[in-house]
Amino acid sequence: MIAIVALILAGALILSHTAPFPFLLEAFRPSRSVWRIPQAGGARTIYLTFDDGPNLTWTPQVLDALRDADARATFFLIDEHITTDTEWVVRRIAGEGHAIALHSGSRRPMVMAPEILAERLEQAMGRITAITGREPCRLFRPHAGWRSATMYDALARLDFRLAGWSWGMWDWSWWRTPEASAVANRLERKASPGDIIVIHDGHHKDPRADRSHAGAAVRLLVPALRSRGFAFAPLCDR
Repeated sequence: MIAIVALILAGALILSHTAPFPFLLEAFRPSRSVWRIPQAGGARTIYLTFDDGPNLTWTPQVLDALRDADARATFFLIDEHITTDTEWVVRRIAGEGHAIALHSGSRRPMVMAPEILAERLEQAMGRITAITGREPCRLFRPHAGWRSATMYDALARLDFRLAGWSWGMWDWSWWRTPEASAVANRLERKASPGDIIVIHDGHHKDPRADRSHAGAAVRLLVPALRSRGFAFAPLCDR
């Protein structure tokens, strides 16, 4: 019995940091994270978000698809991926009316001292502001959703919120390269008002990783959801 209790407690501890949904840490900080957007008055809004950019190859394809569909989204950018080569992509994201927020390409922010992480986020905000002329959203999405109490302390220092995603609303394909139609069909089938969707237009380490599904999935998903009466908005607009 003691061993079973110990396993349950260990599992709860692990899930509190790694669960892809609100769990123990969020129970103690209910206003410091967002995993789904409550809808009022019959609203039917979906929040498309894109992780791991900016990527020179795949992010422009996503932007083309969003432009053609007249949909706005939120791009969670990794600071290390913002270089002199990709600055124009960042400017295009902002110039076409999309929101920009902060992302991490590693789990290191979990173990950073709050003051150090807050300083890193502030520096990233400053770089994006200098490139685009406007401050990014005060949202941070940690790599794979791995989070900690110290991370939440850092976010509180900057009045940031941790941005998650709705249950199962991602393009994860169990170690296989995602296929656009399969991703779009699954997300469209599961979608409900207020959902936050995650699609990867880059890779946290390898800029050459295949993300061709991202733009193609948008071209299939947006019209399918519109036909069901859904609208689209950046997270920063809510």
